[in-house]
Amino acid sequence: MAKAQQRLSQVQSHLASSEADIPRGRESILRKSPDDIVVTCALRTPLTRGGKGGFKDTAAADLLAHTFKSLISRSKIDPNLVEDISVGNVLSPGAGATEYRAAALVAGFPETTAVKTLNRQCSSGLQACVDIVHAIRCGMIDIGVGAGVESMSTQYGPGAVSEFSELLDSHPEAKNCKVPMGVLSEQMASDRSITRERQDAFAARSFQRAEAAQKAGKFNEEIVPMKVKWVDPKTEEEKEILVDKDDGVRAGMTVEGLGKIKPAFKKDGSIHAGNASQVSDGAAAVLLMKRSTAERLGQSILGKFVCSSVVGVKPLLMGIGPWKAIPVALEKAGISKEEVDVWEINEAFASQCVWCVKELGLDEAKVNPNGGAIAFGHPLGCTGARQVSTLLNELGRTGQKVGVTSMCVGTGMGMAAVWVKE
Repeated sequence: MAKAQQRLSQVQSHLASSEADIPRGRESILRKSPDDIVVTCALRTPLTRGGKGGFKDTAAADLLAHTFKSLISRSKIDPNLVEDISVGNVLSPGAGATEYRAAALVAGFPETTAVKTLNRQCSSGLQACVDIVHAIRCGMIDIGVGAGVESMSTQYGPGAVSEFSELLDSHPEAKNCKVPMGVLSEQMASDRSITRERQDAFAARSFQRAEAAQKAGKFNEEIVPMKVKWVDPKTEEEKEILVDKDDGVRAGMTVEGLGKIKPAFKKDGSIHAGNASQVSDGAAAVLLMKRSTAERLGQSILGKFVCSSVVGVKPLLMGIGPWKAIPVALEKAGISKEEVDVWEINEAFASQCVWCVKELGLDEAKVNPNGGAIAFGHPLGCTGARQVSTLLNELGRTGQKVGVTSMCVGTGMGMAAVWVKE
């Protein structure tokens, strides 16, 4: 009889594997179910400045291997039970498929643990987590890891975008996919009257919040320090250093200070190095499984995944992605924006973030309460996975429950996800 009941539960779970079948409404998503997809560990490396910071001489695969090792150590999961790993990456050739499989082996996962990599631009880390969620929901696997990594120090530059064929260049909308994001963001800021003053005020607040959070140790729980070899650019001496905090956070940043920085993309423009996301290096990972599996294994539950959304927008309006994706995710969860306690929205550019927050009518006090990518960096493939640990830790510290992660996506997309803290 017990086996029959278990089989019936499995069948019901598979039939309800679509996000359309998720319980709706705040009370519903707060309720616990054996079939909830839960997070039992979420962590990241520090984020460091591209070409200058602590990880400038460290390969992306090494960052990922350290993150995987830390995930196994902190969660105490038997690595033999992890069936699949999905890694988001943007800049590595082939999204790093070969070296990231090798990184998993180095970290202690057995050859039986499969690894795949994917590239959905800036949402790659979130997409990696969502892919694992769906694999668990449909019964393909029981336990998996969603992760993201980027070494912008070693792989960022003109070579990151391939040349378009004559066919692609002949299509006006397709051709817009290769317009540099800084250029199109500058145009969007101009078209939608997002002044430099508003952008700099948003950026200054991001730096100030991140500085306060770092001083208060709010990132310590999510960060796993890492010893690396680092070459001193002045003496060319190689030394071993311990990287234990985000090194892009600038103390004492003000609107006045930001106002002195020259525009980056247009002589009389409004976007500059101080109000756009930093070029950075880093890795993050999230351990996912059903609640019933976590309870059986004695895994601590940090929170649960509720639902996600992905949308397309015009390539030249890439920055509005969160504005379109967030309402879709909220609709799937059956909640209103007022029922969300914390928003983690990637700060690709202050211009697009300012516009999205205003148009969505969000409470600015709830948006990136500990700063964002302008202050501590945006390692492209890593950010979507990094946001999960940042969000769940903030919800836990403040005794709140419901959070949303979101980002704009290069070539004109947006993605969002709803999470609940245990």
